[in-house]
Amino acid sequence: MKRRRILATVAMLAVGSGLVACSSDEGGSDASNCTNTITKKDLPVVTMWGWYPNTQLVVDNFNKLNNEVQVCWTNVGQGGDEYDKFQTAISAGTGAPDVIMVEADRIPTFQIQGALVDIKQYGFDAVKANYSEGAWKDVSVGDAVYGVPVDGGPMGMIYRKDIFDKYKITPPKTWAEYEQAAQKVKDAGGPLFGDFGANVPAVLMALQIQKGAKPFTSDPAQPNAIGVKLNDQASKDVLDYWGGLAKKGLVGTQNQFTPEYISGVINGNYATYISAAWAPGYLTGAGVGKGQDTGKFAVAPLPQWDSANPVQVNWGGSAFSVTKQAKKPELAAKVAYGLYADKESLTDGWTNQIIFPLNLTALKDPAFVDLKVAFFGGQQANKEVYVPAADAYQGVQYAPFGQYYLDAMEKQVSEVIKGSVTGSQAADRLQEDVAKYAKEQGFTVQ
Repeated sequence: MKRRRILATVAMLAVGSGLVACSSDEGGSDASNCTNTITKKDLPVVTMWGWYPNTQLVVDNFNKLNNEVQVCWTNVGQGGDEYDKFQTAISAGTGAPDVIMVEADRIPTFQIQGALVDIKQYGFDAVKANYSEGAWKDVSVGDAVYGVPVDGGPMGMIYRKDIFDKYKITPPKTWAEYEQAAQKVKDAGGPLFGDFGANVPAVLMALQIQKGAKPFTSDPAQPNAIGVKLNDQASKDVLDYWGGLAKKGLVGTQNQFTPEYISGVINGNYATYISAAWAPGYLTGAGVGKGQDTGKFAVAPLPQWDSANPVQVNWGGSAFSVTKQAKKPELAAKVAYGLYADKESLTDGWTNQIIFPLNLTALKDPAFVDLKVAFFGGQQANKEVYVPAADAYQGVQYAPFGQYYLDAMEKQVSEVIKGSVTGSQAADRLQEDVAKYAKEQGFTVQ
């Protein structure tokens, strides 16, 4: 799930040949040190790193149902901690697991180093129909598939029903309507309408893509060439829009995922929260929707830039990838395809708000679709907002230096918030920064 990006830090990865790992017969992490207990000891074992809260259940379910291979699971840390250990193993050419859980936007970073296996050759056709085209695109580089989708973050607009009712606001269907509603609430002496936080650059990236931006493009036939377009008109428009809202005092500029921000959400300091399908679970865990603000939240579809041409976007999501150090990649692929794919594991995941599932078995399950979400006062949020958004999502192409890009975006948004640059100027500066970095890493920038 997303949330991990806020905490995750990983060393920037050079593209030089010295970091490219080769497949090794001696590769793979230690299969004798499993967190789980393997009962079918006569079967071959595939090692796996992952950090989901219910991974023990997921692995036990897989091992119980499978008579060809067993999974030895180890939790080496969440997000950045795991990525650091994987990077060390890549550089050393040994010590990586056979299967690793990664956020979808990290896949190109490891793929460019030759650290992941294209699993399309290992049974892809048999499971292709289990996920949408957009879900597959997020874990692919060109025509090659480097991961199996598990969870995602189709986006929507969470809002305070009490604030909307008080100021007679209906959920805005466009971003123009969003600004009009924000102005109406401000003029009436109401709270901020939303938040323009510097530390959620992935949200801005998603909204830029929603408006038509294509930040990164590439051709698999030219792996060291990449298109970087971060200052096109769509990208500038989005940064100018949010910078304008902040300048007018219509939205706040507080970093999100902080105690101060959460306190503001609880106290009704914000009328809306632009976020993803995992947000209800995160907010519940942070103490929102309890006590004085119980039952005050609802969710609506994400506002559109062009209502005649709606575009759905995503924030977050993870996958299982097969590493080049896997001794038996075909068996490892079987594990990647099968983990978190059985009904019991999927149901446990969405019931306990651990994942927003991308497996169509769950997305089409009436129990999931028709769920009355307690955080939203019984609203059928999946049916009304998140499932349609997931179904319509077309996927995106991520960069092999995505973390650098997001960190650079955060710096530029901070400058917009300070008022030292406009959104358009920030986009130009971001383009210059990221293009320069890409060239330093050995890429030809197109």
